[in-house]
Amino acid sequence: MAAVKRDYYEVLAVQKTSTGDEIKKSFRKEAFKYHPDRNPGDKAAEERFKEITEAYDVLSDEQKRKLYDQYGHAGLEGQGMRPPEDIFEQFQDLFADFFGSGFGGGGGGGGRGGGRGRGQPRVQPGRDLRAGVRISLREAVFGTKRDVSVVFPAQCASCNGSGAAKGSQPVTCRGCKGQGQVTQGSMGFMIAMPCPECGGAGKVINKPCGDCRGRGEVRSEKKVKVSIPAGIDHGQAIRVAGHGEPAPNGGPAGNLLVVMEVEQDTKFQREGNDLLVEVPVAFHTAALGGTAALSNLDGTAVTVTIPAGTQPNTAFTLEGIGVPFVDGGGRGNLVAVARVEVPRRMSAQARQALEEFAKALNASDA
Repeated sequence: MAAVKRDYYEVLAVQKTSTGDEIKKSFRKEAFKYHPDRNPGDKAAEERFKEITEAYDVLSDEQKRKLYDQYGHAGLEGQGMRPPEDIFEQFQDLFADFFGSGFGGGGGGGGRGGGRGRGQPRVQPGRDLRAGVRISLREAVFGTKRDVSVVFPAQCASCNGSGAAKGSQPVTCRGCKGQGQVTQGSMGFMIAMPCPECGGAGKVINKPCGDCRGRGEVRSEKKVKVSIPAGIDHGQAIRVAGHGEPAPNGGPAGNLLVVMEVEQDTKFQREGNDLLVEVPVAFHTAALGGTAALSNLDGTAVTVTIPAGTQPNTAFTLEGIGVPFVDGGGRGNLVAVARVEVPRRMSAQARQALEEFAKALNASDA
């Protein structure tokens, strides 16, 4: 049985209203405390460190944080989240700046050092993109296809991604001499910070490109056809490989995560893989027994057997015609709830017959 994940805000000891700087500060504090290099051989500390890093991976990313705040772990879990080792790789420079240049070289299982120096470029995949799609309950239950519009940053064609206007080139930053970082001492630690003059880029653009305004990238849009499987539920996401952001340094593109927003239906209600619906039952049918008809969510006709003496709100379970299991393992049930209809208007003959029925009923009780 899989362990239940703790709330990411609780893991980092922050509030939902905490700023990015507050989250980063708390992350550094917790990471320093539980880092494997400071707790060699301590499996509990190693697992705690992975949990802290995973929480920061989500809460430090604006899009991931928004998705998590709206859907919780359901919008993220198993839908393209990085494994702990990849998360560690993502924040390796941040840890190295905090723990010193010798970080990750040995010991505690947390470091990834040894195979590649910090100065060597990494081939990393592009970032995942997220999009929401609104579908009806019928589409969620029986599946559908949608064209999803995806907006993502793409390399500016005018400057080939340099950010500089035609005929010019970025120049080496004088503040950091092209390193992108400056080092400051604090409380016995040497902390590398992004250069304030170039923002960590190592280069300065004196003549920005007019199309991308010096960013080197422009916003691009594309349509992605997404197949939505039968049985998907509200808040669940579909992972479409290779349709995320393009990767720098020739790496593979990221993935697209499409999160479902299922509209409420006016007649049917979903509970897990069961569908609940009211079935109108005539007054005399409820009393004497018979059948009642209704249409299932897919429009097929369904007949419900009504036993004599059926009371209002009696539930009848029709097995195997509810919501399909998303993994293809059968279907849930259709639960028809009796709504006994008392006639508002009756003919004189019907009223007389009902009065005689009432007299006979009273006589039998006497």
